[in-house]
Amino acid sequence: MARVLEIAHPDAHCELNHGNALELAVATILSAQTTDQRVNEVTPKLFSRYPTAADYAAADRTELEELLKPTGFYRNKTDSLIKLGQALVERYDGRVPGRLDDLVTLPGIGRKTANVILGNAFGVPGITVDTHVQRLVRRWEWTAETDPVKIEFAIGDLIEKRDWTMLSHRVIFHGRRVCHARKPACGACTLAADCPAYGTGPVDYESAVKLLKGPRVEELAELATP
Repeated sequence: MARVLEIAHPDAHCELNHGNALELAVATILSAQTTDQRVNEVTPKLFSRYPTAADYAAADRTELEELLKPTGFYRNKTDSLIKLGQALVERYDGRVPGRLDDLVTLPGIGRKTANVILGNAFGVPGITVDTHVQRLVRRWEWTAETDPVKIEFAIGDLIEKRDWTMLSHRVIFHGRRVCHARKPACGACTLAADCPAYGTGPVDYESAVKLLKGPRVEELAELATP
C-alpha cells in the first residue's frame, strides 16, 4: 500500500510554505484548527514582519494577534509564538534545534509538530500523525491504536525509517484528495484491492471519480481506472 501511495502521489510534500526551520515551526503551530491554505495566506506578511526568534520574543501582542486572527484561536497562537521566540533566544541562541527531545520542550511544539520540523527542515525521518494519518491508518487496519504516539510507533515498525517523512505526506495527500472522512472515493482509489474498508464510500467508478479532489484529479482517476 505504501508503494501504491508513492505512485499515486508523486507530488506529495509539506503544504505549509516556509523557507527555514523557524518559519516551518511557526506555520505548523498556526495550522492547528485551520487549513494549510489559510496559514499560507497569513504567513508572507508574518514572516516579513518577524524574521527571527528575537522578533517574536519582542512582538507587540496586539499587533501579532491582528495578523494571526484569520487562523483562529489567535490569542493562544500569539501566546505560543511569543513564548517560542523567548525560549529559542534564551536556550538555543535564537535557532530552532534539530533534535526531537529539544523540540518537544518548546512552547507550542508537541511531538507531531516536532516531526514535521525534523522531516521537512532537517531531513530527519519522522512520522507526522495528524488527523488524516490517524483516520487512514486505522481505516486501513495498519494499527488499532488511537493514541497518536502509539500510532507513530506502530507505523514506524511497518515502514522503513528513510520513508517515514514522505509516507506521512502521501497519506495526508490521500486523505485530502481520495479517502475523505465521510465519503471516500472507494471506486476510484488505487488502494481499493488492498483496503479492508473498501465500500465505505461509493464503489461505482463514475460516482467515485466525482469525489476526487485536488489538482491531479484526472491522473488519479486514470490510475484507478477499472
